[in-house]
Amino acid sequence: MSRNPRSLSAKGKVAAHIILMIFTLFAIYPVLQVFSISLRPGDRLLSKSLAIIPEGANLQSYYQLFYEEPFLRWMFNSIVISFFVTIFGVALAATAGYAFSRYRFRGRSASLLGIITTQMFPVTMLLLPLFIMLIKIGLYDSYIGLIVAYSATALPFTIWQMKGYYDTIPYSLEEAAMMDGASPLYTFYRIILPLALPALAITALFSFMAAWSEYLVAAVLIQDRNLFTLPLGLKLFQSNMEVAWGLYSAGAVVVSIPVVLLFIFLSRWLISGLTLGSVKG
Repeated sequence: MSRNPRSLSAKGKVAAHIILMIFTLFAIYPVLQVFSISLRPGDRLLSKSLAIIPEGANLQSYYQLFYEEPFLRWMFNSIVISFFVTIFGVALAATAGYAFSRYRFRGRSASLLGIITTQMFPVTMLLLPLFIMLIKIGLYDSYIGLIVAYSATALPFTIWQMKGYYDTIPYSLEEAAMMDGASPLYTFYRIILPLALPALAITALFSFMAAWSEYLVAAVLIQDRNLFTLPLGLKLFQSNMEVAWGLYSAGAVVVSIPVVLLFIFLSRWLISGLTLGSVKG
C-alpha cells in the first residue's frame, strides 16, 4: 500500500516543529528563571513555584540596581569600550581581510597561518604578555589598554571571517570598475564593502560580544573601580558569605538587552554572513 508523499511531508514538518519547540523551551526557560529571580522579594534564589511571575513580585532589585549601585557607570564603561572595539575590529578586519584575499605578497601564507594559530590557544595564555606589555607602554588600568586587548583577541577570527567572505566576491567586479577608471580605494569602499555587509555584520557582532561580556581579561587589566565594566561590576554582588541574587539577576537581564537588540538589528545580514563567509578559505 503506497503512502501519500504529501502526508509524509506534513508529518515530518509537524515533528520538526515539535522538536524545535522543545529545544526552544530548553533554551528560553533558564532566561525566564533569571528574570523570575530578579522579581522575587527577599532576595530569594530557590522557590517551589514554577510561575514566571512569582508571588509578591516587585521591581525593588531593578530600583536598587539603578539608583543605589554604580550600575550606570559600569554600563557607560562597557558601552564606550565595546563601541571602540567594534569600530576598530570592523575597520581592521575589513581592510586586513581584503588584503589577504586579493593580494599575493611575501609572508602571506605564514601570516594567515600565524593568525589562525592564535585561535588554538585560550585567552588566559595571553594575559601575562598583555599585562607586561600594557604596563611598559603605560596603558595598564585604562580604557585604551582594555580596548587594545579586546581588539587583539577578536581580530584573528574576524580577519579570517572577512577574508573568507571576500573570496566569494568575484574579482571581475573590481576589474570592470578599474577599467572604467575607478581607483582601487574607490572600488573597495563603493563596490566591495557594500557587498560584504553580511560579513561586516558578523564582525561587528563578534567584536561587540568580545568586549561586552568578557570578564577574565578585564579582571586582570582593570583595578580602578571607576573603570569597571559590567561583568566586573556584577561580580561585586557576590561575596564569600552570600550572593545578592536579586541584584545579580536584574543586572544579568539588563546586560542582555543591548546584545539582543544588536542581534535583532543585524539579523537580516547574519545568516548569509555566517554561511557565505565559510565557503572558501
